[in-house]
This record gives sequence, C-alpha cells and structure tokens, in this order.
Amino acid sequence: MEYSFYDFLALLGSLALFLYGMKIMSEGLQKFAGDRLRSILTAMTTNRVTGVLTGMLITALIQSSSATTVMVVSFVNAGLLTLSQSIGVIMGANIGTTVTAWIISALGFKVDISAFSLPLLAIGIPLLFSQKSSRKSVGEFIFGFAFLFMGLNLLKTNAPDLSQNPDMLAFVQNYTDMGFFSVLLFVLIGTVLTMIVQASAATMAITLIMCANGWISFELGAALVLGENIGTTITANLAALTANTQARRAAMAHLMFNVFGVIWVLMLFEPFLSMVDWIISDFMKVSEADGVAVSFKLSAFHTCFNVCNVLILIWFVHLIEKTVCKIVPQKEQEEEYRLQFITGGMLSTAELSILQARKEINLFAERIQRMFRMVRDLLHTENENDFNKLFSRIEKYENISDNMEVEIANYLTQVSEGRLSSESKLQIRGMLREVTEIESIGDSCYNLARTINRKRRGNEDFTGAQYEHISQMFQLTDDALTQMIALVEDMHQQVDVNKSFNIEMEINNYRNQLKNQNVIDVNEKKYDYQMGVHYMDIIAECEKLGDYAVNVVEAHRDVKEKKA
Repeated sequence: MEYSFYDFLALLGSLALFLYGMKIMSEGLQKFAGDRLRSILTAMTTNRVTGVLTGMLITALIQSSSATTVMVVSFVNAGLLTLSQSIGVIMGANIGTTVTAWIISALGFKVDISAFSLPLLAIGIPLLFSQKSSRKSVGEFIFGFAFLFMGLNLLKTNAPDLSQNPDMLAFVQNYTDMGFFSVLLFVLIGTVLTMIVQASAATMAITLIMCANGWISFELGAALVLGENIGTTITANLAALTANTQARRAAMAHLMFNVFGVIWVLMLFEPFLSMVDWIISDFMKVSEADGVAVSFKLSAFHTCFNVCNVLILIWFVHLIEKTVCKIVPQKEQEEEYRLQFITGGMLSTAELSILQARKEINLFAERIQRMFRMVRDLLHTENENDFNKLFSRIEKYENISDNMEVEIANYLTQVSEGRLSSESKLQIRGMLREVTEIESIGDSCYNLARTINRKRRGNEDFTGAQYEHISQMFQLTDDALTQMIALVEDMHQQVDVNKSFNIEMEINNYRNQLKNQNVIDVNEKKYDYQMGVHYMDIIAECEKLGDYAVNVVEAHRDVKEKKA
C-alpha cells in the first residue's frame, strides 16, 4: 500500500473537520447557555467540592475542557473568581472532558453515527438560519455534532492502515518495544501532539482509533492519554499570557495538577493498568471479542486517572495555591483585580454582610481615584508606546469598575432579601446608589481618556494656557475625589458634606469661566474650533465627574443617617 501526499492531506482534512465540529458544537452550547454558565460558575464555587462538580458538569456539557479552563482564567482575570475557587473548577473540568472519550467509544465504534450526520444537518439548517439567537445556537450545536462524527469517521477511513504496510509498522515497532522508555516517549508524543492541535478530544480520538485498529498496545495508548492531559493545559496558559498575575496562576495550577497526576500514575503504571483492566473485563463485563474492549479500556483509564487525581489533590488546594503564588510572583505595581472583602460563600449575618460591602465600596472609590490620576498622567505622556500602554490600562480599569459595580450590587441585593430591619434595607438602598455613582465616575474618567486620545490623533495641540486651565480643573476634581473618599471611609464621625459642596461650587464656577473664555479665544483665533471642542469636552466632563462625587457624598450621608 502506498500512502501518498494526497492521502496525508485527506487525513489532515478529516482532523480539521473533527476539530471544527468540536469547536462549533462547544460554541453553540456556550451561546445557548449565555450568562448562565457564568452564573453557575460564580454561584457554585463556594467550596472545593461544589467547584469540582461545577467544572465537571460544565465541561461535560460543552465538551471542551479547554473552553472551561479558558473561561475560568478569564473570570479570575476579571476578579469574578478567586484563585482557590478556580483550582476546584479546573479539577472538575479534567473529569468532565473524559465524557468525550466515552461518547466516541460507545457510539463511534459500535454504531456508524456518521450515517446520521447528513439527516442531522437537514434538521439543523432551518435552525441555523432562524432569527432567534437561541434556535440559531441549537442549530450550531447540531451542525457541530454532525461534523464531529463525520470527521471521526473520515479519520478512521483516511488513517494509514499499518497492518498492510510492513515498513511503516516496522518503523512504529522500533519505538514500541523499548519497555518503560517507550511509555515515556509516547507520553511526550501525546503532549506535543495535543499542544500543536490544542484539542485533547482530537488526539484522544486518534489514540482510540490507533488502539482499536491494533496499531499500538493499550499500554502505549494509555501513555498517549497521559501526555494529552499535559498538552491540553497549553490553551489556558496561552490565554493567560496577556492576563494579570492571578489568571496566570490559575493556568499554572492547571499545568501543575496534570503534571503531578502523570508523575504518580507513571510510578504505579502497571498496577493502575491492571485495575482498569479489571474494571472493564470483570466489573463491566466487556469481552475482548467485542473488538471495542481496548477503546473502553482507554476511556476508563482516562476517567480513572482524572478521578483519582482529583480525589488526591482536592485536599491540597491551598498548598497548590501557595505553590503557584511562589512560581508566578506578583509583578511590581500590578493590582489584584478582584473583590477582596466579599466572598462567594454563604451570606453571614446581615450586619457583617453590610460591613463587608462597605469595605468593598471604600476600595472601589480608591481604585476610581487611581484611575482618574492615570488620566492626569495620560494628558502629559509624550511617548507613543507609553501613551498606548497607559490608555489600555485605563480601559482595563473601566472594565473592572463595571464588574465591581455588578458584583457589589448583586451582593447587596442578596443581603437585602434576608431578614433585615427597615433601617438596614434603607441603608442598603443608599449603598447601591453610592456604587452606581462611583461607577459613573469611572465612566467619566474613561470619557476623559478617550477625549485626550482623540486630541492626540489630531495635528494640533493645546496651548500653554489651555494646559494650565485643564491642570487646575484636574486638581479641583482630584480634591473632590479625595474629600469623597475621606467621607466614605469615615463611618464613626458625623459626616460633613460642606467641604464637598464648596469644591463642587468652585468647579462649576471655574467651568463657567472657562466656557466663556473659550468662545472669546476661538473668535480671536488663539486656537482652532476643534481644539476648543476637545478642551471644553475635558472641562465639562470634569464638572460632571464632580457632580457624581457629590452624589456619592449625599448617598453616604443618607446611609449614615439611617444607621444612626
């Protein structure tokens, strides 16, 4: 038998169809589930056991551990999950991904599922062109499911038949009879192959086909599976490259979990394989005559490996957390973008819950002032690269402020549903208003940054007098934020809002003065009309920001009065 270049391309095309089917099936389910996946992840990670179950269920549902771990990394990056919560979900994802192998073993070899692929496409096509997004997502899932098994069938068809090609078989045999070194080699091959393909499900399908056709032994198939478990961690680590330290630590925890599991299974390789063989042969009563016993053995090995690994390491979540914190140290001047005082666990007493939310609001206010000071620096940043970096950081702060508003507001809403006095409920209402107004300050800061960015893209610059006026307005606005934070953090003394009102009045008067002067300066051609627009946009946004700061102070005063 000659294996031509065309046959090789056909094999790659079959793999491409399988991967594409996996991708759109996963994406279709994720779109259909929408924010529910996020809600499930954040609500069900209160302890390590529920975290594992959550990761297992979601991965079994969307058929992609990579998708789950990337999602988890992104949530850690956004501060919606803590590092310890993410480790539990990642452990569960490793168990959930084993479902794919069982589906292929049960359906892909005993039943020609590809025969149903074309009828499935006929069912899915009307849904795919539906105007309703949920139906369209179901259509994508059906298409992905059909493509997945069409690809699997074509992989079996286009894979080289080693039994009819003695030369190729001899080449493989050179690496299959070296004892334990062969096992280690196939672990490496499985790792590299999965890192290249970036889908453990695809390499698992190839492994199942090779074992079912008798091209490699069950032992070497198991070694490939171990390698695939290491290789699949590359996706999350790639996703975490541009993320913050906590997200990179979550990705590293995924790698550590799988590497540790592979090491201890290799140390107990023969006994572990014997256990799996007993499960399939004696417990599940699958005989070798069935011709699919080896694929069931591999699926059982994959599941047993991940389940045993989770049962061992679930007790060492905090140790894993400490280890990855040492391996991936905190970068200088990088923030921990997550809620620090509000946890995802069961709500404690109402008073304690309100206190936790108060601390988080204080932290929120401090971060917003930090964001405003970045905007001040942005105005005077000359270097293009430094400007772009700072602007990106301000954009990131804007996303963080949106997330913090939602998370604190959701927490306060949950607290308000408990058994509370009418005074406490009024207090929570005032705190919700504070959170909304602080987030509005974040929006104003981002608007200021965008205006500065637009001005920079133009051909002209502000005059010296304009820069001086903007700097003075920035200083007044920063004073307003400083006073706001001082009042928000002071819960023990009487809140005096007069200073905040005085600063706000000063900002308003200065805005009116600059507005009138701007008309005169444009008429006298001291600068063109467009620069006058950018200039007044910055001044007006600062005045608006000052209003939001006063709103926060007023809301806090109301909270203080309700508490009294």
